[in-house]
Amino acid sequence: MIPVFLCRFLAGVLLLAGLLTALPPERAAAQDAGAMQISWEVRNRFRLFREERDFLLHVENARNRSILAAEQSLELQSEGRGWARNMVNRLCIDLQGRVNQPCTRDNTKENYLTPIDHPVTVRLAGAVPVGATCAWSFDDGDGPQQSTFDCAEPINLRVRYGKQTVASVDVSSGSDPTQRVQTEIQVRDIFVAGLGDSIASGEGNPDRPLALSDEGFCFRSYLGTAGAQYYRPSRAGFKGGRACEAPDTLANWQRYSALWFNSPCHRSLYSYQARTALALAVRYTHVAVTFLPLACTGASISDGLLGSQRARECPPGKTGVCNISVNAQVAELREALTAARKRQPERTLDLVLLSVGANDVYFSGLVADVIVETATERAIFRRSGVMASVDDSRDALARELPQNFVKLREALKPLVGGDLSHVVYVSYANPALADGGVPCRGGRAGFDIHPSFNADPQRLARVSTFVDTEFLPQLKGLATCTRGALCRDPEADRMTFVDSHQAAFADHGFCAHSGNDPEFDRTCFAENGQSFNPDIVSAASQPMLCGRGASEFRAYLPRARWIRDANDSYFAAMTYPQGLPAASQPTDIHDATWGVLSAVYGGAVHPSAEGHAAMADAALPAASAVLGLDAAPPGVTRGLLAPLLPGARQ
Repeated sequence: MIPVFLCRFLAGVLLLAGLLTALPPERAAAQDAGAMQISWEVRNRFRLFREERDFLLHVENARNRSILAAEQSLELQSEGRGWARNMVNRLCIDLQGRVNQPCTRDNTKENYLTPIDHPVTVRLAGAVPVGATCAWSFDDGDGPQQSTFDCAEPINLRVRYGKQTVASVDVSSGSDPTQRVQTEIQVRDIFVAGLGDSIASGEGNPDRPLALSDEGFCFRSYLGTAGAQYYRPSRAGFKGGRACEAPDTLANWQRYSALWFNSPCHRSLYSYQARTALALAVRYTHVAVTFLPLACTGASISDGLLGSQRARECPPGKTGVCNISVNAQVAELREALTAARKRQPERTLDLVLLSVGANDVYFSGLVADVIVETATERAIFRRSGVMASVDDSRDALARELPQNFVKLREALKPLVGGDLSHVVYVSYANPALADGGVPCRGGRAGFDIHPSFNADPQRLARVSTFVDTEFLPQLKGLATCTRGALCRDPEADRMTFVDSHQAAFADHGFCAHSGNDPEFDRTCFAENGQSFNPDIVSAASQPMLCGRGASEFRAYLPRARWIRDANDSYFAAMTYPQGLPAASQPTDIHDATWGVLSAVYGGAVHPSAEGHAAMADAALPAASAVLGLDAAPPGVTRGLLAPLLPGARQ
């Protein structure tokens, strides 16, 4: 005979079930939404970060914000000094570009490319009775782990990679019947690689920008006479010779450089590739993201992706002439994937973020042709091959780039399982547009960091038109197997293409200005192109005509321009051209070549951190779709447990 109290309990359960069935659909849904359920999320799920506090800073600033809005919030919080300035020393990849194996993340050693487990936090959510006790059980097939806590307490544990863990909890509250809730936990670790050129690497945005001195530093010009000297702001901390007649060593000068998380390639945490991978981790709580950044400034398809290339500058601590080269990105990726599969045969490359092609059509040469005005410098640059015309670029666009894309496809297909839709190609934006697409008018504004610079209006207009009407459309065709692109199998060879950010950039080219721009910019970067003191005597102690110190400049504050001009490039990075061939190396740190290249090598005519955030906003939906991350999560099982009979065991 069934005891009376059990009959009453079962009757109550049946009555409750009938009432729930009779509820209108919206009332039933509301009832279900308020029911207890197990929620879980992966901790510190952007695995490049060694410390969870760095990830949580981004989580907090991303709440109900776009990536761009989050970047602007972080810029204001850091007072323009940049959020990455300290994080750059807390990564699972060192400053030489080497993956730390193992990497100690939050006091636990992990294999970066092939994790064996992931940290997760589990909570009981919903209508949890106050003071209830939770008996937890986690079973990944090797036997359950059990523990009992107050239901208000979260549970931290590590779950096995590639295995499902069944989580269940028995909730007890006074005389109420015990309720059991159950779900499945399985972390998806997404392997994302970043490939490409300076736009992909984050050029223009050092993780720790240069600290400038309020005093001047002398550069020579190519004329070589005593009067052919000029002063620009020096590096803070540099105590050596600042006059052109007082040379100093490169090693002494380089101790005060800007810092990148990879100096040879000018890789930056501000790059759209890093921001897209980070945004995936922030948005999707049930994944972990393993990001492998390989993009390198100066890369073309032949020299950079498929072959080696020269480094931009020596890693910190190196001295002398920089003869190091950077390995081919595809070879590096292939080697990393092979090593990972030796440990985990099922490990796959889930996503490739890619931007490349500009250097294949000599885009930096186009920039030099636009901004270098004086005859001496133009002649020298033409002879050295660093200046190109629109006709040169047009010829390369028609002849070389299509064939290079064929080679790139063949190299990438085996790495992504033959399906190039997993390559998300993020296109460039026209850097010379403002006011809704009006071409910048040119002039010295933003380019007066060097006496020979002056953005010629006619040449600028020709380049802007070429970019809009020829280069960008052709790139889209090459990536998507349209416009006659050479694709053996258009369905399998078509990359996922992103260019929705281009409309936003039409308001934010290098000539864009706003009354909300930083006060230093509005006061000291003159629109007439006369920002710097031309008198070499007084400029030695006060190089800015505005009377303010260059140390007040902040590289990471919100601005109307999302494209770094030459002044920005110098003030943020002031890069010494160590990556040049030995024959082109400057003779000393006051050399005329150094004067020119220090103004552009750090990222002139490249997106700012805000620009990269806007690009990441465009790339994120495409990446999420390719990865299928918006699919419905697994269901939750819940129910009432029958009370234990006297003497019975659970």
